Amino acid sequence: MILVTGGTGLIGSHLLFRLISNGNNVRSNYRTQASIEKVRKVFGYYTDNPSALVEKIDWVQADITELGGLDKLFDGIEQVYHCAALISFDPKDFKLLERTNVEGTANMVNLSIKNGVKKLCYVSSIAAIGASVKQKETTEENEWNEARATVYGITKYEAELEVWRGSQEGLDIVVVNPGVVIGPGFWKSGSGSFFTYASKGKNYFIPGGTGFVTVTDVVNAMTLLIDSNIRTEGYILVNQNMTYKELFDKIAPNLGVSPPTKKVSKFMIECFWRWDWVRSNIFGKRRKLSKAVAKGLFNKEDYSSEKIKSVLDFEFEDLDKAIEFCCDRFTEK
Repeated sequence: MILVTGGTGLIGSHLLFRLISNGNNVRSNYRTQASIEKVRKVFGYYTDNPSALVEKIDWVQADITELGGLDKLFDGIEQVYHCAALISFDPKDFKLLERTNVEGTANMVNLSIKNGVKKLCYVSSIAAIGASVKQKETTEENEWNEARATVYGITKYEAELEVWRGSQEGLDIVVVNPGVVIGPGFWKSGSGSFFTYASKGKNYFIPGGTGFVTVTDVVNAMTLLIDSNIRTEGYILVNQNMTYKELFDKIAPNLGVSPPTKKVSKFMIECFWRWDWVRSNIFGKRRKLSKAVAKGLFNKEDYSSEKIKSVLDFEFEDLDKAIEFCCDRFTEK
């Protein structure tokens, strides 16, 4: 049997669909019934009878940070896909990020070792990869620099250390570091917010850029890696490096609106993150833009996926077609 943590998220739900469609026996944890309905919605993008597949999953209510209730997840498990994580760039959430991303991952690693799991695939992030030097493409070999990282990136890096520690204790592992993951179903968070923003015909776009990858490519890479003889390796998963302007130029026409044409100025960003700090610390509001994130918006980081291409002869799907598919699903929602 296969265990998928974080199965109610973007990557996890698409991974569940792949595994169940291929006839695998799969277990996944969940926190609320409402989260399972999100999975059913995602399945509905790809099949006319999503409920039939959702009901084939062995759902277990469990929180990866609550060690006492996790043993039931591992009965009969041979492979683990650890997708569960908290995404936040608010410095106030650092302790919660550490608990979920670092301690939660340590729990998964320790229980995998205890229960004789054959292999674990951990979903990390390009946020846990060291920044480029002299504008060269970022690779898996880049040196980590915590001073330039967000609180989210720091905890994902620390979570990776737990996974590597597990490999030293006899657990076969692989790690994937996806870029910004493009896929349908979660329109108010993550990459889904780009589609929501573009649909409103907004005028402004943020500067800078990063690496993007489709959720299908991430799932393909994960399943290939966990079923391979590869172990104790990490792989960047980036289909295309783009500016945010280039991304909106691809999304907007598919939604029947004009793409944004005005770049948010450095002055506006510097003012906003400072005002955001004030509203957060004085009025208790949730941070929307931290200083670290604001600084990163001025840069365009380019990532190399040559390692996975060479090892698996991996081919990424057409990003433009994937964006078109997402736009169609967004329009239908």
